[in-house]
Amino acid sequence: MLIDSHCHLHDRAFFTDEQAEEIIKRAHKNNVKKIICIGTDPEDSLAAQEFAAKHPGVYWTYGIHPEEYAKNIKNNFNKDNKLVAIGEVGLDYHSEGYNREAQIELFEEMLQLASDNDLPLSFHVRNAFSDFFPVVANFPKVRGVVHSFTDSKKTLKKILETTDFYVGVNGLATYSTLPLPPLEKILLETDAPFLAPVPFRGETNEPGYIPQIAEWLSQKLDVDFKTVEEITTKNAEELYRF
Repeated sequence: MLIDSHCHLHDRAFFTDEQAEEIIKRAHKNNVKKIICIGTDPEDSLAAQEFAAKHPGVYWTYGIHPEEYAKNIKNNFNKDNKLVAIGEVGLDYHSEGYNREAQIELFEEMLQLASDNDLPLSFHVRNAFSDFFPVVANFPKVRGVVHSFTDSKKTLKKILETTDFYVGVNGLATYSTLPLPPLEKILLETDAPFLAPVPFRGETNEPGYIPQIAEWLSQKLDVDFKTVEEITTKNAEELYRF
């Protein structure tokens, strides 16, 4: 069994109901049996919750993306048995005019929410690790995954040395020179509809493409496909406890 630990299949800006149903069928045929739909703001998180409730093997997260800090709404968090994480949350200093203070404040709230509910986090961090590490250090018991890691070897080393976090590997790795963590620290993800792996680069991504990422990792790390499948699945199940 394979797991897509990060996608946006519930988002109707990208997929119709009919398309989502067909995508889930294709994922199951490709042995992708668990899919996590990631919330990016309160409304989107609710959509992920509703989508997960209708589909066996689909789970959801509650999150507010750092660029959506203005949508932070108090007391709108609802927990159920298919909620597996808080995310995606974090810091993003990529775009001009970003609000550092507001992002950090929101991030701290999301870290506290995860701590209070004993949930892991899916982190979105872009050009902001200089603040990420000090903020996370104030919440020493949190666990999570750095989604779609795109930073340096030095930063990756610091993640692996100073935290107990996993790192999300998606299609971006199949056509870039990004540093890779050891297999014991990897979660497979698509970030669908974005970042389709080779040989589907440029197309709409979907959870059924997880085997392509696993096969690429198998070759890159010089281990057999079954090992990649077993270890990444074990990692995801241990983190999300599903």
